[in-house]
Parts: sequence; structure tokens; C-alpha cells
Amino acid sequence: MARTQVSVVWCDGRELNGGDVIVRIGIMEGSLRKTSLSRTVGRNAQALAPENVDMVHLPSLGDMPLYNQDIQDAGMPKAVTQQSVAIESVDALLIVSPEYNWSIPGVLKNGIDWLSRLQPNPLEGKPVAIWTVAPGLLGGARAHQTIRQVLSSQGMVIMAKPEVQVAGAKGKVDVEAGSITSEDTADFLRSHLEKFVDFSRRWNS
Repeated sequence: MARTQVSVVWCDGRELNGGDVIVRIGIMEGSLRKTSLSRTVGRNAQALAPENVDMVHLPSLGDMPLYNQDIQDAGMPKAVTQQSVAIESVDALLIVSPEYNWSIPGVLKNGIDWLSRLQPNPLEGKPVAIWTVAPGLLGGARAHQTIRQVLSSQGMVIMAKPEVQVAGAKGKVDVEAGSITSEDTADFLRSHLEKFVDFSRRWNS
């Protein structure tokens, strides 16, 4: 079936001519490094996605200043409002992140801290899944709990299983070519996206 291109379509009952609902999933990156392993995996998500799914790369969280109440009191930074608008335009979020010191990367936590100050909160009630990517044997597994804790504080709807931890990522991802070289890894991520799309459709229906 040929892929139909649209600019903005919501998972709220609006349909294509063929009756297929487009799901838009926003990708939030937890790494700022241009050639990071996790960013490379996230940039391949569209090629792994099912038909009628658009993977949307959200603005970089690195554009936000460190959270400071004084800055907020002077006016919400443009990067925060732009991120909020982008999140509101998608049906679900996919967080693709490394693990820093057994925990959530600072840029990801800072972005969520800023977004949590908005009313209404763009994260609340949004389906979300987590992919961690790391060169070590655990694949960033220790970051999942802290990321989930922060997401839960925002009232997000977390798909807890199956978990995705891409371990030994240097042997599975070519950051220079921008590709996933392991077919097994690509197949697993493809299967996870199919499950996440179903999860998101059920929640948004």
C-alpha cells in the first residue's frame, strides 16, 4: 500500500480517503551530540515505522536554557514554547536517549522541567515509550527507572513493556553512515514501534 503524505493529521477520528488514521509520533532526543549512538537510532525510526505513521523529530532540547525561575518570570523562553507546540502536534512521544551515570541525561530532565511549567502541560496524558542506546552490556537499562519516574510525575501514559535497551550499540550502529547495521536490532525496533502505535491508538481512541 502506497504511503500517503500529509502535513498534519491527528489520531482523533480524522481519516484518510482509505479510512486509515495517521499516527504522528514525536521523537525527543536525550543526547546533544551530533553523532551520538542514540540520535542515530532515533533518526532511523521513520524507516522502521509501520505504514500510516509519521515520525516527527522534535526541536533540540539543547536550545533551552538551564531551568531558572528568574528566566521564567521574565518570560517563557521561545525554545520552550516551540517545543510545546511541537509536542501538541503529535499523538505520542518516543524518547530515545543514552544513559548518563546510571540515570537520565541532564538535557532531557531540564527540558521536562521547563515543559512542566506550562499550563496546560503538553506532556500530560500523552502516550510515551523509551528507547535507550549505549555501548555497554546493559544498553542504558539503568536510565529507564529514572526517566519513567520523571515522566510519571507529568501524568504521561508510559508503555512499560517491552523495554528497549540497545546494548553494545557500537557494533550495531554506524554513526558515520547514520544507519543501524544490525538486522536483529532493526527488526526488534520495528516490532516495538508496531506495538507502540497500537498502544497509542488505543489510548487516543
